[in-house]
Amino acid sequence: MSGISRSDDARRAAPGGAEALRARLRSDLVPAMKARDRSTVSALRSAIAALDNAEAVAIEEGAIEGGASAGGATSEHVAGTRSGVGAAETARRELSTDEARAVVRAQIDERRAEADRCVTYGRQDRADELRREADALEARLA
Repeated sequence: MSGISRSDDARRAAPGGAEALRARLRSDLVPAMKARDRSTVSALRSAIAALDNAEAVAIEEGAIEGGASAGGATSEHVAGTRSGVGAAETARRELSTDEARAVVRAQIDERRAEADRCVTYGRQDRADELRREADALEARLA
């Protein structure tokens, strides 16, 4: 079961790994919102969501941990489901610091590549916006 945390509370309490980076992104989000810095807000929200998505476990893994195959009341309407308290809960993967940084780095690279495509199609305004977003994320990785 390595790589999967037992609870979200334990994951949030961990000072290192992905949580340190996520905490930095979240703490920078509020000032960016107050400053009405749309580029930074968009980039930070996207990076936080990407980290959350990277921590999601595959359906098969979740079923083994506590899904329908582990018991509990099943639904008569949908095969392989459970109902009741905690039926939708499953452990999440714990990302290492390097994995979390790689997720954010991928966000930066996507924005820079898309900015180049925007220039090709004459959308310099959008390219500039994407580059500002990439720069905002780059600053948080430093």
